[in-house]
Amino acid sequence: MAGLTVALKEWAIAVDALLAGELILLLRKGGIRDRGSQFQVQTDRALLFPTLEHQRPALLKSPWRDGPRLDPENHPVPSLAVDSTPIQFQGWADITHVLPLSDGDQVARLTPFHIWTPQWVTERMAWQPARPIYALLLRVYRLPQPVSLPFHPTYSGCRSWVTVQEPVEGMGSEPVLADGDYRDRVLAVLATIT
Repeated sequence: MAGLTVALKEWAIAVDALLAGELILLLRKGGIRDRGSQFQVQTDRALLFPTLEHQRPALLKSPWRDGPRLDPENHPVPSLAVDSTPIQFQGWADITHVLPLSDGDQVARLTPFHIWTPQWVTERMAWQPARPIYALLLRVYRLPQPVSLPFHPTYSGCRSWVTVQEPVEGMGSEPVLADGDYRDRVLAVLATIT
């Protein structure tokens, strides 16, 4: 496996949930700094880049909105808008499914499979309503040891993807879910929206 150089930015709490095997689904619509402010999948394999940008406890379902994982004082992830603390990568993911969804009912049926409140989903659907929201299903792998890389100015801002300055080796990574468990969860998600 070649070193990983592309990273998908996501709320730190979502990255925590992915790495814990609590989550396989992300909902994306794009960042302001994405090309055309529209989400596009740049790769099918990416590092998981935790960020506190835009992360708001009020937009998370319980139990994810409670506890120290959302407290910047207790969380190892910097607020990239103002901080130059090194970035710690703990895992990566294969993006196995990219599902563009324009039907609000379909998106609402995904509620049991993600960590966000209905308010967050409504806000995301309302932002640029002519564009779909993308449901990404991720097969997540934990690195053998966390990798800390220096902050780089190109990492900041509201964008979905960044290119890291140093490749991160993924050899020896372990999947957070067994093959059968991941397959069963994918089938459950797909059955909900078809």
